[in-house]
Amino acid sequence: MTIFLILAPYGVYTALMFMTSAMVAVFAGSAICLATIAIDVVRRRSVKILAAGSAILFAGIGLFLALHPTLSALGVKLSVDIGIFVISLGSMLARRPFTLQYAIESVPAETAAMPGFLTANYIITAAWTVAALLMMLANIVLLYFPGLPVWSGLAVAFAARNSAIYFTKWYPEYRQIKYGAPEGALPEAP
Repeated sequence: MTIFLILAPYGVYTALMFMTSAMVAVFAGSAICLATIAIDVVRRRSVKILAAGSAILFAGIGLFLALHPTLSALGVKLSVDIGIFVISLGSMLARRPFTLQYAIESVPAETAAMPGFLTANYIITAAWTVAALLMMLANIVLLYFPGLPVWSGLAVAFAARNSAIYFTKWYPEYRQIKYGAPEGALPEAP
């Protein structure tokens, strides 16, 4: 369920980009991010870097669109991808990989204190950062080569996102087998 809550704003934003205006799509994405933050607050969990950053990102792009409605749909998608890349990379540079907040809440405290726990979260966050970079690059290519089919950018985004999801689920299991960590000692998919 956690992965669903994390990806819900982006899924709704992406679906709405095909059905309505970009402004509606980004404000809906921001609203869902705020709803996930509210769920965390009600459950007495920490406010997540990714959710808060994405809420600000979506709202900021929506406000920009309100003032400058000439930004293309591809420009909006590129802006979102750049923002997600910055949030993800920034969380690692700030020494708080965004996956760490989700992982800490899903394992016992002694597990979170294990040396490999932080390293695993850096690696998983790096996988998501690379996925965001690939999506960003695909949109840049589409921007500079408008004759390319739109589905090519969607295919890259789909492959990058699904690869990051798969890696997020696979890597903790791999570490558990390789390093012999006890059951439940490594983070599950955020």
